[in-house]
Amino acid sequence: MTHTKTEITAELVRDLLRDQHPDLADHPVELGARGWDNQLWRLGDDLAVRLPWATQTADELLLKEHRWLPDLAPHLPLPVPVPQRLGEPSERFPRSWIVTTWVPGEPADRAPATRPEAADSLAAFLTALHRPAPDGAPTGRGRGGPLSDHAGHFADGFAALTGAGLLADPDGVRAVWADALAAPEWEGPPLWLHGDLHPANVLTADGTFCGVIDFGDLFAGDPASDLSAPWLLLPDGAVDRFHRAYEPTVDAATLRRARGWAVLRAFVCISVGDDGLHGRLGGKESWGPPGQAALRRLIATADR
Repeated sequence: MTHTKTEITAELVRDLLRDQHPDLADHPVELGARGWDNQLWRLGDDLAVRLPWATQTADELLLKEHRWLPDLAPHLPLPVPVPQRLGEPSERFPRSWIVTTWVPGEPADRAPATRPEAADSLAAFLTALHRPAPDGAPTGRGRGGPLSDHAGHFADGFAALTGAGLLADPDGVRAVWADALAAPEWEGPPLWLHGDLHPANVLTADGTFCGVIDFGDLFAGDPASDLSAPWLLLPDGAVDRFHRAYEPTVDAATLRRARGWAVLRAFVCISVGDDGLHGRLGGKESWGPPGQAALRRLIATADR
């Protein structure tokens, strides 16, 4: 992680707004969250400011959201952070930044979905999002292509989690991965994908989903990447309901690849949730349980 040299404070956010968007400068500003790529600052009741701070690619991801998300948002059944303004690099802050709408709700890692209806909500969202992308749509950062490209990630994650005693059934995990790796590749057109549907990027209220955030990894490719989400996000017993509601019906090969992607995402959640393995993020213990739940569900349905 390469943090920006400029300390981001409420005063800095107000200064940037005063310089480039003065009509917004008097709105209250408070820190919302520090993510992997960006910091999120709430701006009044309805807006948010997102500023890159932790990776070299964060500017590019924000600009991608600014370009594409306004076109996609009207077709999506859940609220998403729609870009409203673009902040240009300046002497005060030498990186691009954006103002978006604010999406209320609690991240699903801290407030998991508990109602079976959450499966219908997630299926409706992904059905609406997963449509053929136009020429010029962005490609994924190592996602959306063959699962075999990530064999090294699986091996590294498996070794680290096994060594730390964090895999309850290593043989079961290995079997799910081997089956996914043997599945035929995607032969359909590149579809729009969120690309990063981990529990902290999906919001809940009253036991179901109420919003999806952080589209920095938005890209076109194999839908199996996004279709890993049900195992990490839904309550026990709801994955089958998701697959009945999602359209078109997921073919067997895509379902197998999705299970492999779910293993990889579960590894990330478990490692981020364990300070000994991923302590640089800190305070993310809530990521571990969704990852463990996903592996348990995947192993339990390995023969289906």
